[in-house]
Amino acid sequence: MRHYNFYTYILTNYTKKVLYTGVTNDLERRLCEHYFGLDQKDSFTSKYKCYYLVWYERHQYINNAIEYEKEIKGWLRSKKIKLIEQDNPNWNFLNKDIMEWPPVRTP
Repeated sequence: MRHYNFYTYILTNYTKKVLYTGVTNDLERRLCEHYFGLDQKDSFTSKYKCYYLVWYERHQYINNAIEYEKEIKGWLRSKKIKLIEQDNPNWNFLNKDIMEWPPVRTP
């Protein structure tokens, strides 16, 4: 049986005031996209500079990852904070656990 990796994740900004929930099949690539997307003024993550990973969960099936993303997006901030603090009580930025951080833009 083939195993796939899909992720539901939560990002924040440097001051940890804003939360963004997303889904991807490549967490490292997606973190780079958020980080380098600062020139996209219409993007939520670029507007609020949300590219610090504070929580993520792997799923085998994309439908499960998307379903959980939608569920989390419907939660109050207090419930999202509880989810983050179950695994990351100090709100450490987890980007370096996934990849070299900050990423280097390649031409």
